[in-house]
Amino acid sequence: MGTTKRKSVLVLVTLSIHALLLAGCWDRTELNDLAIITAAGLDLTEDHQLELSVKIYLTSPSSSSQQMGGTSGPDKGAAGLSVVRSAVGLNMADAASRLQQLLSRRMFWGQDEVFVFGERLAKEGLAEPMEFLTRHYAPRERANVFVSKGAAKDVLLLNPPIERSVADMLREMSKSQTGLNVKMKELAQMMAGRAKAAVVPLVEIESEQENPTSFPLIRGTAVLKNGKMVGSVNDRATRGIMWLRNEIKEGTLTISPNNTKGYVSIQLLRAHTELIPHIQGDEWSITVRINARDDIVENTTDLDLSNPKHIKKLETELGYDMKQRTDMALAKAQKELNADIFRFADAFYRKYPKKWNENKDRWDDIFPKVKVKLEANPKISRPGLTGKNLFKPNQR
Repeated sequence: MGTTKRKSVLVLVTLSIHALLLAGCWDRTELNDLAIITAAGLDLTEDHQLELSVKIYLTSPSSSSQQMGGTSGPDKGAAGLSVVRSAVGLNMADAASRLQQLLSRRMFWGQDEVFVFGERLAKEGLAEPMEFLTRHYAPRERANVFVSKGAAKDVLLLNPPIERSVADMLREMSKSQTGLNVKMKELAQMMAGRAKAAVVPLVEIESEQENPTSFPLIRGTAVLKNGKMVGSVNDRATRGIMWLRNEIKEGTLTISPNNTKGYVSIQLLRAHTELIPHIQGDEWSITVRINARDDIVENTTDLDLSNPKHIKKLETELGYDMKQRTDMALAKAQKELNADIFRFADAFYRKYPKKWNENKDRWDDIFPKVKVKLEANPKISRPGLTGKNLFKPNQR
């Protein structure tokens, strides 16, 4: 009887557990109850309040008819509808709370992979909104961050023709490494770092002459110091920043070698940048050693690429182009903006921690005077099998 009783108790416990599991959907959240945010834009109003704009993906066609308050109507995308809604508050938390009051659905930040800061807000300072974005549990630390030339809300209102949404377009352009690729976590680390300087991709709105459709493009870099935007850098100098920060992963460079006609296009296979700091007395200097391996993808010159002398000539030209770009970036950062966006401060701290701690309060005086020596070592690994340009007519 004792064994039978134990079996009966075991069966009852098992059935009770299953009953609890079957009733476990009491706190469920339906997809149609959520306002799924795919991108967010932050602007500073004329009366110095913060305007939060969000791009909301509508999960069902019937959602387009809902009146959710805000600034824009639905935009037809490749896989559904989306709307932009905005609210103004005293700070980021207040604006988010006011925005939630306008929505019939609960805001869901889990799919938000893009944050755009308006230029006016960036110049005023990003410390306060970043405090919310890094402290609050909902925003993603791996989201891409951008600074827009103009209002961030204008970028969110775009409906690019190729990608499903403006968020997808910005994210994919960042991945392509045509410019900097900065995540929210990385921006927070730069702003709180030893140099207190940061770089963020700069977004501009472009319009085609033959097509009225507007779309965003990454054009250069916004430079921040002490949390505020102090200037910007063009595309060419941005490539120099990427060389100095060891962030060049892929890219194509087209050069016109001296004393030749035509062009040679070279694709980067891999690259590595090493910073080697030196302190001698009161002189601070740093050696930037760049090693790169490249592949020739097109040659429209008369150069015979099977000739080692011609390959050496191209490597010299490549090194010169790399030096030009890094010199532009250094001149902008050291002489004009006085912002250590290359992480030189971290390099000096790692090698000379005691010396750095003694002089860290003087870094703004030291950085513009740091002498930089570039050692560029580009190597062409694969010049191609054709040797000469076989498609060019014979010269007679």
